[in-house]
Amino acid sequence: MNTGMSLSRRAFLGLAGGAATALIAPRARAIGDDSAFQIGQLRLGERWNPRPTALRRLQWEIEKRTSIRAAREPKPVALTDDDLHDTPFLYLAGDREFSLPSERALGRLQRFLTYGGFLLIDSAEGSVGGGFDRSVRRLLRASVLSREDELGDVPSDHVVYQTFYLLDEPVGRLALESAMEGVFLDGRLAVAYVQNDLGGAWERDNFGNYRYQPEPGGHRQREMSFRLGVNIAMYALTLDYKEDQVHVPFIMRRRRWRPRDGAQPAPGELGDDTP
Repeated sequence: MNTGMSLSRRAFLGLAGGAATALIAPRARAIGDDSAFQIGQLRLGERWNPRPTALRRLQWEIEKRTSIRAAREPKPVALTDDDLHDTPFLYLAGDREFSLPSERALGRLQRFLTYGGFLLIDSAEGSVGGGFDRSVRRLLRASVLSREDELGDVPSDHVVYQTFYLLDEPVGRLALESAMEGVFLDGRLAVAYVQNDLGGAWERDNFGNYRYQPEPGGHRQREMSFRLGVNIAMYALTLDYKEDQVHVPFIMRRRRWRPRDGAQPAPGELGDDTP
């Protein structure tokens, strides 16, 4: 599906309710709640929210670790909503097969991604190649992929692994797949697909305890999953991010701890005082 329309990512995010430069600038509470970064959670299928508290926790971590001011809650959205473009970062999760949306909804997804929007797809199936995975591939083939194209691996040296933390793999609650898959549009990563259940690593129960133990890496693997979530958000929100190494020394100076087996985060790095 190709409408032939094009719009710069800068223009898209400007139309979407506030430029990303404002979101990543030092916090300014006077600019109002509408300027806070909010993830739009796509409502596709009956089980569109398998990890109900995961995004709330991720948004809290993003605000805590970076200069981005984040909303307290994600926003459930449908592809046919009039205000779809108010949330330029969309998240799709699931743990089972779902039906393709209408042609109108597929067209809106195609335009959303073409105009500069970003979609993170997170499988909570706990396995590779299940019903959710098949549905995701059908969805992308029906919207942004041509018949000849398939999802491709995102290289471990791609800039999405370097935007804030230095990473090289997409672990979540599980470590089933060593690579993140993605769709590139005009050289930009527009869709990132992780089959390792990121939300399962972020999810907490009503008592504030993490619901699932990451396997096989435990606490360190959970921390890496949060770091990946932060990196993906920074990549999606930063306009014209350049893949150079100028920022690497700065990152290395700012890092409080170097991930290694058995390492623990510095005080305050992985907080436990969310509401």
